[in-house]
Amino acid sequence: MARAVVIGGGVGGLAAGAALRRGGWEVTVLERAPAIEPVGSGLAIAANALKALDVLGVGDRIRELATVEGRLGLRRADGRWLTHTTEAVADAKYGDSVVLMVRATLLEVLMDALGREHLRLGTTVSEVDADKGLVRTDAGDLEADLVVGADGIGSATRRALFPAHPEPVYSGVTAWRGLVPRGGLTVPRCESWGRGTVFGIHLLAGDVVYVYATDVLPAGTVHADERAELLRRFGDWHDPIPALLRAADPARIIRNDVYRTAEPLPAFHRGRVALVGDAAHAMTPNLGQGACQAIEDGVVLAHHAGQASRGPGGALPDGALAAYSAARVKRTAKIVQRSWSLCRMSKLRNPLAVGLRDFGLSAAARLSPDLMLRSMDEVLSWRPPAGAGR
Repeated sequence: MARAVVIGGGVGGLAAGAALRRGGWEVTVLERAPAIEPVGSGLAIAANALKALDVLGVGDRIRELATVEGRLGLRRADGRWLTHTTEAVADAKYGDSVVLMVRATLLEVLMDALGREHLRLGTTVSEVDADKGLVRTDAGDLEADLVVGADGIGSATRRALFPAHPEPVYSGVTAWRGLVPRGGLTVPRCESWGRGTVFGIHLLAGDVVYVYATDVLPAGTVHADERAELLRRFGDWHDPIPALLRAADPARIIRNDVYRTAEPLPAFHRGRVALVGDAAHAMTPNLGQGACQAIEDGVVLAHHAGQASRGPGGALPDGALAAYSAARVKRTAKIVQRSWSLCRMSKLRNPLAVGLRDFGLSAAARLSPDLMLRSMDEVLSWRPPAGAGR
């Protein structure tokens, strides 16, 4: 049986591991942390990723755990809608809409799909030999026919494969995230833009509200009280933003700088090693596609590797990982760039530029009511490779 070692137990690593196991691979997922922490944030799973999760056999479970109805779209800081759509319209067009859920819940589902006995926590990788498929860890060496680098935006695996390639760069924005009890509030499903600022609100299962915000700040900026900073920036925005911030637990607000891949990698593989998720294509969160693309990566990689594992001796022959790169590099580069374009629009601070931006979005939405969906058609209409998961 062909053997795979996955470095990283996040969304991309678990999805790749689960997909490879369904393809008949013997899989070990290595995670440096001693436990999969329930990070207090939500994430979007759009129609394209739901189709990929169907390949893993967990798509319907995700839909059941995270069903939200109603209007969703983009607003101004005063609450006026700039453009919007509904779940029903998206579902009719793509066979799915977008669901939002707690990140920890998705990880739990993916760990079940992988099989928890295949996950090794508290294991640190020190070196990867791409030609031999050798992974050195603090618990001993592992040999594999395929090594998957899913070790995130600061990926040491990526640096080992492409040491001369530029590292991800700071996007210029800091992001805050948190989960807040609904507390009887009427919660729309929207993202609102101001002058260089963004605030998103989404109701999740269990009457929990996922909130996130961004602002233009120097990298590394830290505040003594992040909730107080959020209230200072967004306390006069439309309802229910001020009330949600007042109800938030300051200790559970997460803040991090946002980085992106400015120059696409020439390939997502070298030797016996393939990269998935942020290790391959870090993007700003503006399209809500970071986790979605990582899930796609895992399914597509397993599709090509699965075909290869049926070759002589079950090993990974030449061409399988090249086919994976060919399928993923161009698509993800486009999505990284489109997300960055939205980020740049959201960063505008000049009042005239902001006014023109908002007027343009509103006017375009009136001329084309399905503007939101049409602009995402190439992303959301993706389907897994024929035969994937069989």
